[in-house]
Amino acid sequence: MRQAARLNAVLEIQTKTAESRIPMDGTVGDYMRYRRYIGSKDRADIAERVYAMVRTKARLGWWLEKLEAADTPRMRLIAHLMLVENFTLDKLREHFDGEKFNPEPLSEAETELAKSLEGKTLDTNAMPDAVKVECPPEFETELRALYKDKFVAEMAAMLDPAPLDLRVNFLALTREEAMASLAKDNVETDPTPYSPWGLRSRTRAYLSDTKAFTKGHIEIQDEGSQLIAYMCGAKPGAQVLDYCAGAGGKTLAIVNAMALDKKPKGRIVAMDIEASRLEKARPRFRRAHAHDIIEVRPLEDEKSRKWLKRQKGTFDVVLLDVPCSGTGTWRRNPDTRWRQFGPSLEKLIETQADIIDRVANVVKPGGRLVYATCSLLPRENEEQVEKFLKNHPNYSVVPVSEILPGADLGAPYMRLSPLRNNTDGFFAAVLQRAADPTVEGEINPFADQED
Repeated sequence: MRQAARLNAVLEIQTKTAESRIPMDGTVGDYMRYRRYIGSKDRADIAERVYAMVRTKARLGWWLEKLEAADTPRMRLIAHLMLVENFTLDKLREHFDGEKFNPEPLSEAETELAKSLEGKTLDTNAMPDAVKVECPPEFETELRALYKDKFVAEMAAMLDPAPLDLRVNFLALTREEAMASLAKDNVETDPTPYSPWGLRSRTRAYLSDTKAFTKGHIEIQDEGSQLIAYMCGAKPGAQVLDYCAGAGGKTLAIVNAMALDKKPKGRIVAMDIEASRLEKARPRFRRAHAHDIIEVRPLEDEKSRKWLKRQKGTFDVVLLDVPCSGTGTWRRNPDTRWRQFGPSLEKLIETQADIIDRVANVVKPGGRLVYATCSLLPRENEEQVEKFLKNHPNYSVVPVSEILPGADLGAPYMRLSPLRNNTDGFFAAVLQRAADPTVEGEINPFADQED
């Protein structure tokens, strides 16, 4: 496939993305699925360029506005090629020649844009800081207040693609055994610095042909996501509820903590509002040899909802990885900086508060409730937890430093960022329910009397 044809494919995907109501990865996947003739190298080149353009959306838009150029997919591609890939006008014309499968020739306006951008670079001192770091205007005030003088550095760290992190299935292999297995298939890894279950690939490896992946010995999972499961502190034999289990990634991570001699001990109930996601997780659980201790209960099912109401004080650990804005995953999903899929932020905040209030009573006295998001926003994180603690005095915070001493994960809550931790932007609050029933809000009238 010639490079010009690849550029035309990028234009087609950009146009479809602008019209689509689904995230960009789905649009790219659909485009490739119906064009089997596109080879693997061509697919990788096309996808890489599409994602690179989204990662520079604000900066490309700044240049187009500065030069009074129309903001169209073609103009954006031209600006990208001139500013990022260092095309010359002559090289651009060679690719925009109108031949079959190639982009149409440049218009007069497009030619003028290319001339104006020739020899220039994407970044310039004239750009506002928020544009340089691709921060959406609606989040700038909140994120500046959060990061203060590190705003630019923290946001800049979110521009690059995320590393490839893997979680080892401890029901099958130790971390060292998994590293050796992957090395045999030419995938070199290093232990992740925080998660005791994780490995980080040194390159953008293809895992589908490795024995470790096909046998269910490893799964792709960001180290920050692994740490949320680790913070749950589940033990072999524990009763665990993963209330917003989704596709089951953190459910399986918790199984690692419940493994004894490579055998899972205990019970995990995986629940989610979307039954289809849980159904897709079932094969994943079997592949990991963890299905025997995982019970799937979709919240769409009235029986499951009634069952949950009867579970007061049942679980040692409850994980609430609640629906959120996903602002912490901008490295992986750069299109979500600029387009919202699903409920509004205001609706999400209402849902989060409702979930944590509704599920709090299923935790055993002395048990642990872990509230987590993949959001950067305090409104979804600290503010939600502080409001919950005010309304539930029978809960207290377990500082993250007590769970992983010496690690710079935040205090008292876990707050991860690409700059400090090279993970996605995760938040987790570890809350413990009081073991003493007198703290549950019921006053003991005999507490101050002598026998």
